[in-house]
Amino acid sequence: MLALPSSIIDPLWCQFAALIPPVTDTHPLRCHRPRIPDRIIFDKLIQVLVLGASYAKIADTTCSATTLRTRRDEWITAGIFEQLEQICLEFYDRIVGLDL
Repeated sequence: MLALPSSIIDPLWCQFAALIPPVTDTHPLRCHRPRIPDRIIFDKLIQVLVLGASYAKIADTTCSATTLRTRRDEWITAGIFEQLEQICLEFYDRIVGLDL
């Protein structure tokens, strides 16, 4: 289920994907399950934000609620959301204008 139209979500994803740091696999045997793609996690987090649903309600066979929370925490620690907030404020100021 789409929470936002692709005309909004795709440019947002492009901005967001550019901020995600590369992930290195540190498992010595490299035998664990493959990492869920960032785009799937991003789409699910947008659903959580837009629909106001819980992680458990949004989780399905593509990823679990635990994976959603873990990746969200990784991205928070990396400072991605703060950078994205600044980008959004700059674009809003350019388009509408901010009176701070």
